[in-house]
Amino acid sequence: MRDYKVISADSHWETRPEVWASRVPEKFRDRLPKTIKLPNGGDGVIDDGGRVTYGGTAHYCGHGPEGFDPTILKYDSEAGYGGPEQRLKEQDIDGVDAEILFRFTPRDKDGDLVRAMVRAENEWLAEEFCSFAPDRLLGVGLLPNRGVDGDIAEMENCKKLGLRAVHLTRYPSGESYPTPDDDRFFAAALDIDMPVCVHTQMAIKRGERGEFMIKYPKEPEGYDRPPIDIVDRMSRYGTTHCGCLEVTQMVMTGLFDRLPDLKIYWAENQCGWIPIFLEQMDMIYEANRVWVERILGLPHLRRKPSEYVKEHAYWGFFDDPIGMRLRHDIGVDHLLWGSDFPHEVSRWPNSMEVMDEQFATAGVTAGEKQKMMVDNAVKFLHLDR
Repeated sequence: MRDYKVISADSHWETRPEVWASRVPEKFRDRLPKTIKLPNGGDGVIDDGGRVTYGGTAHYCGHGPEGFDPTILKYDSEAGYGGPEQRLKEQDIDGVDAEILFRFTPRDKDGDLVRAMVRAENEWLAEEFCSFAPDRLLGVGLLPNRGVDGDIAEMENCKKLGLRAVHLTRYPSGESYPTPDDDRFFAAALDIDMPVCVHTQMAIKRGERGEFMIKYPKEPEGYDRPPIDIVDRMSRYGTTHCGCLEVTQMVMTGLFDRLPDLKIYWAENQCGWIPIFLEQMDMIYEANRVWVERILGLPHLRRKPSEYVKEHAYWGFFDDPIGMRLRHDIGVDHLLWGSDFPHEVSRWPNSMEVMDEQFATAGVTAGEKQKMMVDNAVKFLHLDR
């Protein structure tokens, strides 16, 4: 294994869609996203439905607050948008030895088209980008999230390609809540030793009035509307942007009791909010667990909800002074630093200076720094195997 000094456990790869288009079956190619030139001189992408995306905060690095314009992106000159040779130089500038590289699943409604694009992007990432320096460019594979069998098949393909993990953007079944069928995916991930990640959160929203956030074993009778949704209530002290809804769903549906070896990494979430989330979820559960079992049929948990979170969830942070002061209330062994390069919250090319100051202020020891900046990522991604 490489002697890592710093691993960014949350970075992103960005590129024109044309670079992987030739890997898509010919019958889909006229429906692929395409780069277009915009009136403001920047580059945009138009998808199969005619929706144009451009700019945003994904190309912040290299500009800084004074020079950044979220409406103008230029693929040929942006930091983080070049080939692997450029990427290694950008890592060196920031003092980073390796990056876990995320990208997001296409949003097209046609499942066959999404599966074709996901396969092409995964193959391009593994064979034409990460292969240039496989110990430094640590790719995370996309999943179509259009059914458990399809996600298992693509996860197995990612493993074969040498990608380091897979990225869930919805539950494998395609639902916004866990289903028994999802267990097959998570069990398969354990069987092939493939780490599973969620970037910030899954693409799900809290239920509207009258909708539950999990499928409860019993349907309550005699109500004009459902009673309190305990899963929704327990996760409110976090924020859906930070994955607290999904981890609460997983805990309350018994996923970690059925698969005790399963660990999941929520990247780019900060961690200062986690202690109050853990505290309040336990308090709310204890106050409501009796009626929840009687009316909704949800069996009592074997342990406190927070204990499952502390054991099975890993959390990513990028610039979080409060989180560093509260690190022991979360668990230093489950915190992973990431630069988020080249996106807007990144401190590139000054990440090391920013984090050294935060660690010093919070009294972070050398051993704790080693865990959060290197060892936890090595352990989660199995880089030492």
